[in-house]
Amino acid sequence: MLKEERQTFIMRQINLHNKVLSADLSAMLSVSEDTVRRDLKELAEDGKVLKVHGGAIGKSFHYPFNGNSEVYALEAKQQIAAKAIKLLKDDMFVLTGGGTTMIEFAKKIPENLRATFFTISPLVAIQLAEHAELTVITIGGQLSKSSNVHIGSSVINQLADIRVDLCLFGTNGLSIQEGMTDSDWEVVQVKKAMLRASKKMAVMSIAEKLNSTQRMKVCDINQVDYLITELAPDNHFLSPYRHLDLELL
Repeated sequence: MLKEERQTFIMRQINLHNKVLSADLSAMLSVSEDTVRRDLKELAEDGKVLKVHGGAIGKSFHYPFNGNSEVYALEAKQQIAAKAIKLLKDDMFVLTGGGTTMIEFAKKIPENLRATFFTISPLVAIQLAEHAELTVITIGGQLSKSSNVHIGSSVINQLADIRVDLCLFGTNGLSIQEGMTDSDWEVVQVKKAMLRASKKMAVMSIAEKLNSTQRMKVCDINQVDYLITELAPDNHFLSPYRHLDLELL
């Protein structure tokens, strides 16, 4: 595989999953980790990614309020956000994760909606605070530099004290066989605590992420109540998910 092809592949993985590990890319591309590290170094020097220990993360996720930054699959994420709004009702208690799709969701919340939002994402909290009728509560702790959400025992302890009507997740991987997965151990523990704090759970995901798996499990697919993609629920690509006990939006 030529360098340009490798780097195109790497960029797609980063766009889909936000964070990539050099070891995983090495295995997927059948090249040495040194080759992957050189590719990541070039991409970082070109301003396309941010290098972190063991891999790289996408830039658009970390600069969502910069008009010059490109958000991957923005139109699809806006469609997903518009669908997720349909799940909201006045006086609900809602818990959210982070990510670019969640920020688009926060932008689209109707101005007259009265609800209480808890979030582990400071970026989502800032966007939610633009809505005068919303009460916004951040669940605070150590900030994960690779995902821009709060992690750690203090977050998990705070989540144990609340019970919300709906939890909204973005995801780094979702499949029928492996359920919802992620690549960060600390984030996985927080997501599990979020599930325990919620009556219903919705996954917001571009269709490209479906049928993909990351290293660590968050939950089985049967714990998902709503799956929201940019596709119509009757799209043939979603046919395996129509046989599950969840609602497609």
